[in-house]
Amino acid sequence: MRRASSILWAIAIGAIVLVVFLPTVRNGFTGYDDPEYVTANPHVNTGLSWENARWALTAAHSSNWHPLTWLSHALDCTLFELAPAGHHGTSLVLHAINAALVFLWLAGATGRLGLSACVALVFGLHPLHVESVAWVSERKDVLSTLFWLLALIAYTAYARKGGMARYCLVAALLAAGLLAKQMPVTMPMLLLVLDWWPLERGVRLVEKLPLLAISAMAAAAAIWAQRMGGAVSTLEQLPLGLRLENAAVSYVRYLGKMAWPVDLAVFYPMPPHGIPVWQAAASVAAIAAISAGAFAVRRRHPWLLAGWCWYVITLAPVIGIVQVGMQAMADRYTYVPMIGIAMAVVWEVGDRWPRPAAVVGVAALAAMAVLSWRQIAVWQDGVSLFTHAIAVTTDNFVAHDNLGVELDRRGRADEALEQYRETLRIKPGDRNGEANYAQASFAKGERLYSARHAAEALAMFREGLRYRPRNAMAHSYVGLILTEQNQLGAAAAEFRRAIEIDPRLTRAHLGLGAAMARAGDAAGARRSFQDAVRSDPGNFEARFDLAVVDEATGRLREAQESYDAALGIKPDSIEAKEGRARVAGK
Repeated sequence: MRRASSILWAIAIGAIVLVVFLPTVRNGFTGYDDPEYVTANPHVNTGLSWENARWALTAAHSSNWHPLTWLSHALDCTLFELAPAGHHGTSLVLHAINAALVFLWLAGATGRLGLSACVALVFGLHPLHVESVAWVSERKDVLSTLFWLLALIAYTAYARKGGMARYCLVAALLAAGLLAKQMPVTMPMLLLVLDWWPLERGVRLVEKLPLLAISAMAAAAAIWAQRMGGAVSTLEQLPLGLRLENAAVSYVRYLGKMAWPVDLAVFYPMPPHGIPVWQAAASVAAIAAISAGAFAVRRRHPWLLAGWCWYVITLAPVIGIVQVGMQAMADRYTYVPMIGIAMAVVWEVGDRWPRPAAVVGVAALAAMAVLSWRQIAVWQDGVSLFTHAIAVTTDNFVAHDNLGVELDRRGRADEALEQYRETLRIKPGDRNGEANYAQASFAKGERLYSARHAAEALAMFREGLRYRPRNAMAHSYVGLILTEQNQLGAAAAEFRRAIEIDPRLTRAHLGLGAAMARAGDAAGARRSFQDAVRSDPGNFEARFDLAVVDEATGRLREAQESYDAALGIKPDSIEAKEGRARVAGK
């Protein structure tokens, strides 16, 4: 009877979470990692296949090794192709199942159905978890946690009944979680805490060693993948002192976000001028005080120490000591650690003041649901996502840069350029920002040149070349404009620079030939047009220009051959027909 009751509770919890988070299926993909993970990844968007499965098992793509996550994305593409609702729906269902599993594990371990349900609903409804559910690229969070929670349920059964089969099931589920994301590497340490409370079986270290070995291998794979992708920051980029300070501050900031989940952003930048000493010191003091307090009452209130240890241990891999990425913190990192804090608070308040706690708990859960609805709307698309991030954070160069990319995709190029410019104001040495800013400058230069605004176009190309000096096409455009302004020596230098960067750029050879022809260097012009023909034999302009130079210098047979070749490419060209006739009549 009790088991049937627990299952009904779990179904109800999953259904509530499903309803609250249902608006995620109306959202689209974002330009932030989603192309790399799904929409533009040919190993995923072509669906499940043996070739794609082999790639998933061996690739360190996007600085990650998580084959089960890749396969889950590929399965979605098989089922839904690139319709975002299907991909969001899968993440939503996994999150609802996870909320139900939190309840089933905790209720099974403690026998307290009401308190366990409250913890599960905090986990399922909290706005900090919107990122893990509404962001398709964060499938790894909800998928790895599914196996993590199943492993906890299996471990609870093993702790009570023993048996090698149950232990092997724990190991297999842990391995599956690690194949989806390496976040569960802390599970062996967490199990030592759970041995003490709620399982109350005494801490048993030796039996955790095989699980620790599995976690160590997964951690090594994660470090390998992140180093392969260049995602691990060096000590020169982020000194150890700053990392330690940020780690202490982040432990406290995450608690603040859990208690007051407003102004949530997809990216929280590192403080541009470092962390004030007082802030780091205050955070260390707060962590020490909470730890000492929980330890002092460990016998009468064991859930406080267990919940706090859960939080500290499971957050440790992503707290930034080994820094992956540029963020100071991230909402998605609270997906599992929050369970420990919810467990400690709910048990403490619910055990002491059950009736008032029930009223306050319902109100708090309702508030979480409303805030989650609002946060889900933020993830509607890339523009809304990064516009919101800019509004709730300061000096967010990543948000400005990505908003520029999203605006570029929508043809709002001038607005995109402003965002790139702001990126470089905040972080002048940002390579990604420089690349996007330069590309936008080149694109605007091309539009201005097409609209016959040569001076403004020249300024935009030169601005872009400040950040990307090895762009051959941009040098060619500069050369073309300078040729029109009769600055022939400077134009020739630009074309030569373009050819040095890309010897097969036909436009640069043609431009150099035109500049030399205008300067009276017929021999040099002829060599350039010949180079253009060699780089692109099917180019009408290269054949025609070579014919004109040959005709002007008396090479009539060569001119006739070039006119014939030009007419072979473009038979209806009046200029080529007239040139061919002129040469034939001489």
